[in-house]
Amino acid sequence: MLIRPETPQDAEAIFELTQAAFAPKGFSDGTEGAIIAAMRQSGDLTLSLVAEDEGEIIGHVAFSPATISDSAGDWYGLGPISVREDCQRQGIGRKLTNEGLTRLKAGGAAGCALTGDPAIYTRFGFISNGLRHAGTKDHCVLWQSFSGAPARGTVTFAPALDG
Repeated sequence: MLIRPETPQDAEAIFELTQAAFAPKGFSDGTEGAIIAAMRQSGDLTLSLVAEDEGEIIGHVAFSPATISDSAGDWYGLGPISVREDCQRQGIGRKLTNEGLTRLKAGGAAGCALTGDPAIYTRFGFISNGLRHAGTKDHCVLWQSFSGAPARGTVTFAPALDG
């Protein structure tokens, strides 16, 4: 498996993968593929990585700019993440996420934030205290600082994510 940045030719495959991966999820509203396309179109798709196996895209992760009201530096939002259904539970999402976090950190980012299930994302080093996001339970707003400085305040994601 190869993890690489997306190319323009990957856009349709990423859309289809994302829609299929989220379709069976009870929490999905079916817009995840469109969110990625909107972030790409607006220039907010800061980092977009794909997992490729034998020439097929089997996973994808997106990172976009985020602001945190009481925290300095360049912060990024994580998500959506998708993995082809028959390839799930093989660590592909974890590898994509870790590679993206490594690249953001190497690029001087202050940290990364997301909204999601703490049981999943705490395994990546995210924590869930001190940060708020409109319409999200506080314990589901997670962050990871690359500098050691805590995230405090309200996080705002790219417009396509905050929809």
